[in-house]
This record gives sequence, structure tokens and C-alpha cells, in this order.
Amino acid sequence: MIEATCHCGAVRVEAPRAPETVTDCTCSICRRLGVLWAYYDPAELIFATPNAELDAYVWGDKMIAFHRCRACGCTIDWRPRPGTDPNRMGLNARLFDLEVLASARVRHLDGADSETYVDE
Repeated sequence: MIEATCHCGAVRVEAPRAPETVTDCTCSICRRLGVLWAYYDPAELIFATPNAELDAYVWGDKMIAFHRCRACGCTIDWRPRPGTDPNRMGLNARLFDLEVLASARVRHLDGADSETYVDE
């Protein structure tokens, strides 16, 4: 298991393995947040803190909810909402230790327009 933590430590998430790839998305929210997404099945992650520590943000088609720490504001994850794939969520890989993130390949997703990876 590896751990991801927000800046203040109020939110801690345990993941079963380091990501082999992370996604740098150019959609309107991801590029503003500056996140790198590591994808997991939600059942694989252990949230060591209660959801009360999180704020949620949902907009547009309301297909996913972005969560951040209430205390320090770090983006934690995006989670699927009803009607979407319940087996996939994004965890902000920037919350991992630098050594964990250093070995991951960064993929570039054109989330602003084509919804395709531009580095294949």
C-alpha cells in the first residue's frame, strides 16, 4: 500500500499500488486544478479519514464530483456519480510522495476538445 495525503494531513488515502501512468488533462477544471490523475477502482482505495473532511464540486453534466480537503483546499479525487462507470475514479497523484510519482509515465489527454490522448 502507498499513501496519498493532502497538505495539512487531514485527508489520507491508501492505494494498493503506485500508478504506472498518470493523466494530465486539459479540460477546463483539470488544467486549473493542476492535477495528475491516477485511476483506480473505488473499491481499491481506503479513505482513512471521514468524508466530512471533504467538500464536493459538481458542474455541467454532473457525471463526476471533484473532492477537496476542507482545511487546506488540496484536490483529492474525482468520483463517478449515478449513471456513470462506478468502477473508475481519479485520485490526485500529486498527493503521493515524489518518489512514487517519479516512476509514473505522464499521459496527456486533450480533455478540452477531442477527449483523446495526444501522446500515443
